[in-house]
Amino acid sequence: MNRANDIGSCATLAAFLASLKFNASLSYKNFGEGAALAAESSSGLVRTIGRWSLAALIVNSVIGGGVFGLPSVVEGRLGKYAPLAYLVAAAGIALVAACLGEVASQFSETGGPYLYARTALGRFWGIQIAWMTWLSRLAAASGTANLFATYLAEFIPRAVQPVYRVTILAALIGVLAVINYRGVQSAIRVSDFLTSAKIFLLLIFIGAGLGWLIAHGMVGPAPMTHQVTFQDWLGAILVLVFAYGGFEAVFFATGEAREPRKDVAAALFYALALVTAIYTLVQVVINGTLAIPSASERPLAEAARHIFGNGAAAAIACGALVSIYGYLGANMLHTPRLTFALAEHGDFPRFFAAVHPRFRTPHVSILVYTFLLLAFALVGNFRWNITLSAVARLLTYASFAVALLVLRQKRPEADAFRLRGGPIIAILTLAFCVVLFLQTPLGNLSIVLGVIVIATLNWLLVRNSDAAQQLGA
Repeated sequence: MNRANDIGSCATLAAFLASLKFNASLSYKNFGEGAALAAESSSGLVRTIGRWSLAALIVNSVIGGGVFGLPSVVEGRLGKYAPLAYLVAAAGIALVAACLGEVASQFSETGGPYLYARTALGRFWGIQIAWMTWLSRLAAASGTANLFATYLAEFIPRAVQPVYRVTILAALIGVLAVINYRGVQSAIRVSDFLTSAKIFLLLIFIGAGLGWLIAHGMVGPAPMTHQVTFQDWLGAILVLVFAYGGFEAVFFATGEAREPRKDVAAALFYALALVTAIYTLVQVVINGTLAIPSASERPLAEAARHIFGNGAAAAIACGALVSIYGYLGANMLHTPRLTFALAEHGDFPRFFAAVHPRFRTPHVSILVYTFLLLAFALVGNFRWNITLSAVARLLTYASFAVALLVLRQKRPEADAFRLRGGPIIAILTLAFCVVLFLQTPLGNLSIVLGVIVIATLNWLLVRNSDAAQQLGA
């Protein structure tokens, strides 16, 4: 990404601050008629997300387009050690997930990482984490949306041309926006279906690939062009933070989960265990079937072509489209709940907290997110966006560890999931995040610093609001 795009991304976020001069007091009464078959949260959202749907939503939020492109990047850095990198990264992410599991189990409201930081550390840090989380979600989703056009070009070469690309992205994002606008239950059904289809296709690839390796043995790898160093390991794991990331965003929708205190920790660990197994085995198949995986932009398709021919490569390309669409669908479901929660707590304009009188969805937040997602998708590219998303996530992940330590002091008797050795795990999580953050490229760091400044301006505009006084912020 060039400097113009760096400046453009910051400008897009900065321009949004113009809407923050508002009276932040909120009133949540009488959202209109509309019978709900499930219980409602205090904010008027409908609680319909069960444990397994929550786990499916996490899997759908984590496994996106990255699994179809990142194996080349990881192998290019680590060669034959690439599968091991997924296990190392999973161990670090497991620390993060453990902290999140304990912290999230103490909340039943919508808001996720923003709400946890705000409660544990105060309003300033809550707003900082909210903006950082929003940045990571926009960057991840917009980068992945671009992959959709790239993979579609396997069948429609014009898909990557400017006019066609704009049309495709607008249609892709617009359809998902309509589904989520009309109700969380329909969005959950779409998410569950796409998750099942995505996992089924990847399991077929893994099964076929492992069967081929057993029958024919591994392809001899080409010699590495460099000596693998500790910096290569850190670079690969930083990229894999993007691959494993996204699970935290699901907790924006906690206000629509049936039993968040019981379900969030279990759903989180079930989902991450499945994701780790899939990622590692995919890389094993890639390394075993391609001599130079790093030379391909579509390594799964190339591996399938090597095993079964062009038809299999086309099938994998279709699988990539399904996976990307499912990933974007999950993001469209949960990310608008962040701005909803910000408005609910008086930290964003109150219209972001509007609930549709018929569909009972945060329709304004959905529309704004749709517009920004399309804008980021059109001005960004995949590689730059995934790195930016990974770096922003590290700051959010560090906040989980800090929140765990603080909330154990503030709420020692809380009815919550309690992690054994919680303080030690929190310290290890902080160390994991700091070491990887030090690998941040300067271009991405400038965007992160710019967002920190914007979040600080946001805080200055709302810190004296009546809502803050009412909430004791």
